[in-house]
Amino acid sequence: MTERTVGSVDSAAGGQTESAKTLPRATLVRDLDQIARTASVMVDGDLCQRIVDGYTLREPEFTQVKKTLIRLSRLISHPCDVNLWMPVEGAPGQIQIVIRNENELSQFWVFGARSQPMIPQMSEVLKTGQRVTVEKRSEMVSVLAPVNNSLGDVVGLVEVVSKESFPCRCAPGD
Repeated sequence: MTERTVGSVDSAAGGQTESAKTLPRATLVRDLDQIARTASVMVDGDLCQRIVDGYTLREPEFTQVKKTLIRLSRLISHPCDVNLWMPVEGAPGQIQIVIRNENELSQFWVFGARSQPMIPQMSEVLKTGQRVTVEKRSEMVSVLAPVNNSLGDVVGLVEVVSKESFPCRCAPGD
């Protein structure tokens, strides 16, 4: 079993020390999968469909979904991001990252790209509606999960991602 070690970090602003914690890789994957499962239920696909109009973002919908993604990312003690990906209308096989979060983690986002080709696992999630775990980059794990609208159609996906080298947001003694 591969383990990941998370280092201790001192915060200059508050003098707080974040705890160091070693987690088995299986625990990291399990935690990310639980968030991905929850995200599939909590993220409103109807709102997600209204966020993007071409390449223009609609602010109220964007903010509401972003807040949900941030809350989901805080369900575990180690930092992770929950990003929203949506297929590009009128461009089969293309996808765009619509919302990235505070750690700016993603195994798939190409810097500066408005859209990019879907990786096979993204296509699989959009077609099957099933979660998929991807370990494409060293020390990173992503779980891709479907986002459904009120009709039950898969309209996008979330990437729940964490990197092995982050400090743990743990309570003392955890």
